[in-house]
Amino acid sequence: MVMIEELGRIAVKVAGREASRKCVIVDVIDKNFVLVTGPRSLTGVRRRRVNIAHLAFTPYKVEISKGASDEEVLKALEKAKLIEYMRKRVEVKPTALPS
Repeated sequence: MVMIEELGRIAVKVAGREASRKCVIVDVIDKNFVLVTGPRSLTGVRRRRVNIAHLAFTPYKVEISKGASDEEVLKALEKAKLIEYMRKRVEVKPTALPS
């Protein structure tokens, strides 16, 4: 079984102040939370714990080790030629709240 919230997966934040920005999963904390980074110098997303319900996963993945530093993530993105892809923001449509 393939885990969608796997190490190195690129995701888009859909909630919070960093909504519409892309990030990379650097560690899986538990079934509900992952540790992500932008890196901040590239996308503006700082390293933090995020609920997986606040992420939309992309088909892209980079090869990194668990807990990789921002520099290691940046090198992996350069190697995979995904730097320009990461810089582009995504339009996030607000979800309707249940009544």
